[in-house]
Amino acid sequence: MTLTKRTVDNNWLPSMIDDMFKTDWLGGTSNVNNIGVSIPAVNIMESDDDFSVLVAAPGKTKEDFNIELDNDVLTISSEAKEVKDNTSEDGKFTRKEFSYNSFKRAFSLPETINNQNISATYEQGVLTITLPKKEESKVQAKRMIEIS
Repeated sequence: MTLTKRTVDNNWLPSMIDDMFKTDWLGGTSNVNNIGVSIPAVNIMESDDDFSVLVAAPGKTKEDFNIELDNDVLTISSEAKEVKDNTSEDGKFTRKEFSYNSFKRAFSLPETINNQNISATYEQGVLTITLPKKEESKVQAKRMIEIS
């Protein structure tokens, strides 16, 4: 009886399972976990005067977004676009992988936000929502108190 060392090349079962979960069954080579689901990354910054919510959403226009405020819950959403046309200016597509996915993100706002002055801009693929703080919640400047 001899012991045989199993090498990676002979280990076909894990490779087959890995390929099964990493294959795009629609004909591509992307990861299955990414098909049809896209939640944009969000950064939240705080300054003395406001909070800024930055949403990474390249390839969209400002008209693609819906921003709602309901009972101190800020909801940012975008609906998917479906393009049925299979031709371009140069001819027909032989493969089409671009997609536009829907997403919805919701954030509970603190009571310190001035809900009446929330603003938003969209530039270079980043949606920026500015949430100003109420005057009474802003950091007050340090001052010296004289002892009498």
